[in-house]
Amino acid sequence: MDFDRLLVRFFGTDDIATLPPEQIVSGLDRLRLQFGLEKDGGRRFALWCLMYMLGGAPDLDVAFEDDDDKEAARDFMDAIDREIEESD
Repeated sequence: MDFDRLLVRFFGTDDIATLPPEQIVSGLDRLRLQFGLEKDGGRRFALWCLMYMLGGAPDLDVAFEDDDDKEAARDFMDAIDREIEESD
């Protein structure tokens, strides 16, 4: 899934920094709905990653049944958190 296309699909723009908080909340609601409906594991993971980056991801035990998916999500969280720490 293309990151910019996800932003446009769920938030109506590829520049999320320009959105007021209420539009971000609405976009996260749409994203959570799609995440709950999505059957493809790769797409679910991509949607979860976007939700994580926006601070709205469900807990791993809720989001993923498969242990490999949970571990991949932990790796993603660690990588994002390291990137944030290094940029500060």
